[in-house]
Amino acid sequence: MTNVVVDAIARIDGGVKVYGEGDAAVTALDGVTRGFKRGRFTAIMGPSGSGKSTLLHCLAGLDDLSEGTVTIGGVELGSLKDKELTELRRSKVGFVFQAFNLIPTLNAEENILLPLSIAGEKPDDVWFQQVIEAVDLGDRLTHRPTELSGGQQQRVAAARALVSRPEIVFADEPSGNLDSKSGAELLSFMRTAVKELGQTIVMVTHDPMSASYADEIVFLDDGHIVDEMLDPTPESVFDKLKELGS
Repeated sequence: MTNVVVDAIARIDGGVKVYGEGDAAVTALDGVTRGFKRGRFTAIMGPSGSGKSTLLHCLAGLDDLSEGTVTIGGVELGSLKDKELTELRRSKVGFVFQAFNLIPTLNAEENILLPLSIAGEKPDDVWFQQVIEAVDLGDRLTHRPTELSGGQQQRVAAARALVSRPEIVFADEPSGNLDSKSGAELLSFMRTAVKELGQTIVMVTHDPMSASYADEIVFLDDGHIVDEMLDPTPESVFDKLKELGS
């Protein structure tokens, strides 16, 4: 199943990823083609071993394809040298993972601004304030990670991913380590970032409730895109996953 998306900020074409060799070879992606449109929140779902995390990592340039191409902002990742790829990830891509990866000696504001500080750049003050309002951390900026709840720490990590105005944010089970209230806070923020700030987010999740915050869902099974869903609800997602044997 292929899906050509106009105005795609990121896309994969004929993506194949094989781990191992010979009899031990495992095909995690098997000819995947898909575009991810600017200003959309897309969830990637599927049974365990379906290839969803591999797809995310290849799209983000964290893993190489065995065959096929990935482009971000019209730049083919396979054509870049290591230094160029690192620069592209730093300037065009944001990441939100289960682990918050905050620096314990820095306060929330310093953690949020860290990518810009490393690059020797200053934040856009208007955008910074928009992001801080969206994550609702205005009264927590001087607090260190140990003084923040898990949900607040993950929102700091999400704000850090957004502050440099990346072309696209990749999120891998971002609410996986959070309680239901904190997870809902984070996902609501991500929804707001797309709807009000024009951000583009691609998220891997196994949770129907988390996926219901997205505009659309791409379902993988055995390394293939097998279905898609617009305007998902927890119930419709659950039914689809049951159908896939997840």
